[in-house]
Amino acid sequence: MRVAGDDEGFMAAAIRLSRRHLGRTATNPSVGCLIVRNGAIVGSAVTALGGRPHAEPQALAEAGELARGATAYVTLEPCSHHGKTPPCADALIAYGVARVVISVTDPDPRVSGRGISMLRDAGIEVTTGVLEAEGRRSLAGYLTRQTKNRPYVTLKLAVSADGMIGREGEGQVAITGPQARAEVQALRAETDAILVGIGTAIADDPLLTVRTPGLEAQSPIRIVLDPSLALPLTSKLVQTARDVPVIVVASEEVWPLSADAEGLPPFVLPDISPTSGEIGKGPALSSPSSDSNVPASANFGQGAGSQPISPFVGEMPGRAEGGVPSTDPADVESRRTALKAVGVEIVYCNPYHPEILLPALATRGISSLLVEGGAKTARLFLEAGLVDRIQLYQAPVVIGPGGIESPLQVTDIPSGFTHTGTRMFGDDRLDEYERGV
Repeated sequence: MRVAGDDEGFMAAAIRLSRRHLGRTATNPSVGCLIVRNGAIVGSAVTALGGRPHAEPQALAEAGELARGATAYVTLEPCSHHGKTPPCADALIAYGVARVVISVTDPDPRVSGRGISMLRDAGIEVTTGVLEAEGRRSLAGYLTRQTKNRPYVTLKLAVSADGMIGREGEGQVAITGPQARAEVQALRAETDAILVGIGTAIADDPLLTVRTPGLEAQSPIRIVLDPSLALPLTSKLVQTARDVPVIVVASEEVWPLSADAEGLPPFVLPDISPTSGEIGKGPALSSPSSDSNVPASANFGQGAGSQPISPFVGEMPGRAEGGVPSTDPADVESRRTALKAVGVEIVYCNPYHPEILLPALATRGISSLLVEGGAKTARLFLEAGLVDRIQLYQAPVVIGPGGIESPLQVTDIPSGFTHTGTRMFGDDRLDEYERGV
């Protein structure tokens, strides 16, 4: 391929631009596009909030006549199919660009290579693979949902100098400083959903929203692994469920029998959007025999895969991490009714089988998931091999006696992860590790 001397610089700028709307473009990827003429940017855009319009037509419209003979830098292959909007490849052709530089080829079978072919057939020079590793990282959520049928999973842990992530019985314990906490808020703002275990939800009573001024509307969906519907009605999560969506993942054992008469399986996911913007309404996860992206061989009642994840030590399916609520049917029904009455959505899917839950979340358009709470929940996803990125904060704070040991240290990162960088936030150190996307 021919790579001009400034191709990487302009593509790096397009990738930075694409990150502005991460987590805010529904099922569509957040793509950056620059139109460059004679070394100057004459048009630029990122996929709009909600996913439409796409980046290319916006950037072309801004460039206008200056787009003719110019070079377009796009982080993802321009679409070639007619959906709710015309193909972006057609727009680039119509505006008369002379060259298109692409970072990542789209794995979507409706596009994959077709957009490139359309451009070349129209006489446009196409260069692909420029800053591909960086481009794939910026598109990780979209690419993972397309190729693995699940969200891209980030595990975030803050570890004290003595290897602890908290202290038993004391709720939230500040480990990192304000600069590191601000960085975590930024991560939440670009993520579709955030997940904690019921033990963390009860012990810490977290809000799990974005509290950075001006970014509050970008709060992710909050998900709690709660086998027995133990989430307190007085919790911050429940009290704010009508403002920011909350999904409780309950065990099939507490599935209401009345739903059987309606023909609904216990693992139906609520029709819920990952952002407040536009989203394609995908089908709810249904029975194994239906036309679903989930393999037909999956046994939803017992969990899928040859290596099912066992309940945590000392727990049984249907028991909450933070206690043992009554399993009397009347009590369970009362808790279910109360949670639903205040806007909490309930999903019936074995919380100890993330290999079932994650594809189900993907069918609802959730492309990125942040696992942020609980040593046991962190181990669950690590042991299942379903973590794609690790953010490990290390702070000089000492927790001391009664500490909760971190499930992960910098010295025992699982095989398959590559150290991608270290950053400092005041006295706190962040090490990032990733698997290839």
